[in-house]
Amino acid sequence: MNPEDLLTLIRTHWPDIRSALDDEQRDVVLTRLQVLAAAPAEAWAIRRAAQGVKLALLDHLPPDHSVRSALDGPRLAEPPWEARAVAERARELQAWLTAAAPPAHTAGILADARRRLLAEPSLSPEEVRARCADGAEGTTGLIHLDDPVRGPRYPAFQFTGREGGPLPVVCSVNRLLLADEDPWGAADWWLSGNLWLGGAPAALLGRLPDDLLVGAASAMLEGD
Repeated sequence: MNPEDLLTLIRTHWPDIRSALDDEQRDVVLTRLQVLAAAPAEAWAIRRAAQGVKLALLDHLPPDHSVRSALDGPRLAEPPWEARAVAERARELQAWLTAAAPPAHTAGILADARRRLLAEPSLSPEEVRARCADGAEGTTGLIHLDDPVRGPRYPAFQFTGREGGPLPVVCSVNRLLLADEDPWGAADWWLSGNLWLGGAPAALLGRLPDDLLVGAASAMLEGD
């Protein structure tokens, strides 16, 4: 299965997919589709965003759903598929879904997702620098999100306790997720449910071995 196959599957079976999801689950899938539609036309970005769509469907569709069974086995293939063609197909699908739903609702899904991420506990740049032994240099590898009201914010799950520094496993996973290129996508991975792990990765820090968290992030990138 390549990313174009995934988009075709969604369009062909969207009525069945929609009927199997509650409103919140539908919004998660649509948010991941919007991320794919907005991704740069580069193979790494398209493949990672498409994997996010696939995992959202696997997380939320019932075990006996026909679309879920079509997704369970195949990996998302490496190129030679054309990234530009996939990006265009994603935009076409997004436009089709937007036309099929109330415009005010679909237009606000991505904004709502960002508000959800910004509502999580976070730190200011000054608070982060105080926690980093190397000051500003110590913020490398950390997710920061641009809040239109408060400015840059660093999700608090990235740090040890109330006053500790960055967690090494978080920085390692953030590098895998290319958080410097796509901080919103990386934050969404940490703060959303994960089929492999049985919960949001951020909530499982310190409860699961670090290598399981790294493995789950690697699996998303590799398409397992």
